[in-house]
Amino acid sequence: MKTLLATLLAATALLPLPATAKSAPAHADLLIRHATLVDVEHGRLVPDQAVATRGDRIVAVGDDATIAAAWRAGKSVEAKGRYLIPGLWDMHVHFGGGPDLIEENKALLPLYIANGITTVRDASGDLPYDVLRWRGEIADGRLFGPSLLSSGPKIEGIKPVWKGTLETGSQADVDEAIARLKQLDVNFVKITDSTLKPELFLYAVRQARAAGLRASGHIPMALTVGQAIEAGISSIEHIDYAHKAGVKDEARITADFAAGKIDRAQASAQMDAGFDETTAMAAYRDMAARGVFVTPTLSISRTVAYLDREDHGSDPELAYIGPRLRKTYDWRIERAAKATPDQIAQRHAIYEHNAAVLPLLQQAGVTIMAGTDAGFLNSFDYPGFALHQELALYVDRGLTPAQALASATRAGPAWFGLLDRYGAVAEGKQADMVLLTANPLEDIHATRAIEAVILRGTLQDRARLDALLAETKAKVAAWNAAAPQP
Repeated sequence: MKTLLATLLAATALLPLPATAKSAPAHADLLIRHATLVDVEHGRLVPDQAVATRGDRIVAVGDDATIAAAWRAGKSVEAKGRYLIPGLWDMHVHFGGGPDLIEENKALLPLYIANGITTVRDASGDLPYDVLRWRGEIADGRLFGPSLLSSGPKIEGIKPVWKGTLETGSQADVDEAIARLKQLDVNFVKITDSTLKPELFLYAVRQARAAGLRASGHIPMALTVGQAIEAGISSIEHIDYAHKAGVKDEARITADFAAGKIDRAQASAQMDAGFDETTAMAAYRDMAARGVFVTPTLSISRTVAYLDREDHGSDPELAYIGPRLRKTYDWRIERAAKATPDQIAQRHAIYEHNAAVLPLLQQAGVTIMAGTDAGFLNSFDYPGFALHQELALYVDRGLTPAQALASATRAGPAWFGLLDRYGAVAEGKQADMVLLTANPLEDIHATRAIEAVILRGTLQDRARLDALLAETKAKVAAWNAAAPQP
């Protein structure tokens, strides 16, 4: 009898539970339904997908019917006919202009979100400690803006042109600067060459790497790009340095400049004239093999090169830039206005020569990182908006829309070693996404067609994005009204 009862109980345990006893759907904060997922890594579309998020993470992605049956959410978004991409990254921005411009700089933060940019890499200005404070305030929810990854104060020489620096004149100074940056918990190290001795530039790169920090910066004219790469530089900022690496006589030109035989203008002219594609491709393949990324910043280069042809006085984006920040644009505008016809022609030619390097870098396997140089000083290079122009220029110069999109979604996380958390719409990833009304793999201009942004798991719908823009415009209008009239 006991044996029969045990057998019956065991058999009963194997039977399916009644429908009323099945496990309830899991809880999510947000459920995005019927979206076409853009798989940026493989350059393909995955239709009719659902994405569930909880907190700041994606907890499920898959066939819409399957996910919808398994999950319930407090908020649901219908995304049929829409395209879902990972959040965009701008890998080269600046905040600065002095302490009087802090509020105008903070007002730029929502512009990034309104343009689908969920993370920015601050490449240092003259407000480095304020930006580091904003980084923490954004992370803990006290300040609204994109996630900030910052270099803190840049490493420079003694009495440099650029403010907001750690001045170094010896190896001991560099060691102290690196220790200070470690103490500040910076995300990477920025090194510039206004007055920094070339040998200290190389030393600073090596010491940053030894301290476990990625190094980036402006390579001194007295050094070859190869020397900076040998020292361990992790990214090359601005495409003109990549062009320099493709100059057949680069070593001779840099040596002549270092010895005082030629000045900077002469060295630059020789560099521009000496590009050799065979030399360049060998250098670029070496960059790719060593994992050195390039941030082209084409948008600002083109804008400045063609200031003689294009009047930006009626740009609608100016309505979002405070009056004191706009004033910092003047130095470039005035310098461009004083140029002779020959200088203007040379400016155009240098830009065109530099931009032509982009498809060669891609062909050689170098990872391109989208970055704009947006912020103070850089005339008409509008924070948030400029990234879309940057991506369009990449496609104009020969990249596919998929490659351009990857430069703004996957390259940044890859450079920081964060692809395990960012760069895809996938389970376990950060819930930073952008919902578009058009297909960016077909037309890169679709990155501007933003219906919603999901920022750290929180939905910012079109109405909210429009409100962010309106709030910033109202602040700027008030500052304009209060500004002294010329």
